[in-house]
Amino acid sequence: MSAQLPSRADHVGSFLRPAAVLDARDAFARGELPAENLRFIEDQAIRDIAKYQESLGLKAISDGEFRRKFFHTDFLLQLDGVAEEGGMEVAFHNAAGTDVHFAPPRMVIDGKIAHARPIERANFEYLKSVVSETPKVTIPSPTMLHFRAGRDGIPADVYPEMQQFYDDVAAAYRAEVADLADAGCRYLQFDDTNLAYLCDETHRENARKRGVDPDETPRAYAALINASFRDAPADMLRAIHLCRGNFRSSWAAEGGYEPVAEIMFNELEIDAFLLEYDDPRSGDFAPLRFLPKGKVVVLGLVTTKLGELETKDEIKRRIDEALKFTSLDQLALSPQCGFASTHHGNDLSIQQQSDKIRLVVEVAEEVWG
Repeated sequence: MSAQLPSRADHVGSFLRPAAVLDARDAFARGELPAENLRFIEDQAIRDIAKYQESLGLKAISDGEFRRKFFHTDFLLQLDGVAEEGGMEVAFHNAAGTDVHFAPPRMVIDGKIAHARPIERANFEYLKSVVSETPKVTIPSPTMLHFRAGRDGIPADVYPEMQQFYDDVAAAYRAEVADLADAGCRYLQFDDTNLAYLCDETHRENARKRGVDPDETPRAYAALINASFRDAPADMLRAIHLCRGNFRSSWAAEGGYEPVAEIMFNELEIDAFLLEYDDPRSGDFAPLRFLPKGKVVVLGLVTTKLGELETKDEIKRRIDEALKFTSLDQLALSPQCGFASTHHGNDLSIQQQSDKIRLVVEVAEEVWG
């Protein structure tokens, strides 16, 4: 692996949805707007968000995830053999100390997993047509098809052996990766909540109750992600973002990366790890001692959950703390998560979103040149 980040200033992918997109998607859901009209409105908004990102100095440009309701379901439900079955109730927490109760959709398996058609190719091709910098694609990690439901969500009559399930999921992802690569995609990021949830003791215990071994699962997930990327071209940047939940400025998990760090950094064949580090719930930087040469951690030091702007000095102090465990050339900077992992978005303004991105770009220029 030799692919490099386009810049030391990066971002996770999603941006606050404009009202026109939210209104259009609601109208489409009610059957009042044809699909082609919805796509036209999304196209206009994606062209604008691409120009917006470039104007702020970013070199990796996403479509803002404007075509999605949730970061994961819109993609996963396009695979054969995947269905949505209610939700798994989670108490999300926020800075105000109040719980936000939400049941993220749970993916279950109702047939053999297969990649029946390209999923993101048309979306990527449109994004590529409206950017002058590197177009970046974000898709949910393949682990999202396992963790939330566990073995109970994978019928034994469909998959008697779990390895058969993992093999089919990886094959489906390889087909999507190959299709994106053929279209010219060279920056692909998997968004993964599950490795981060396995850093939280409450979620680890809940995993045990679902029959998921929290100690062995990180290794199985590393193998699954590697198999999914196996045939990617050598010049494709392979990235993964770890998230502890991002819903309306709240989170669902906490805990440092220590339980998964050694496996994650050394067994995952990944170029860049975008890690949340915006507050104490993400732990300290000690797990970075496991980061091998040739890989980069993008420090998510600027929060997307609160509008208050961090200072350059505090960001630089935290980078200095990370340097006790790794070298500057193996680090980069970003916001800790997307601004809208779901269509609801986080509780901050467009101006605050812009200020956050500008801060990341300016600090990266001052620290790395």
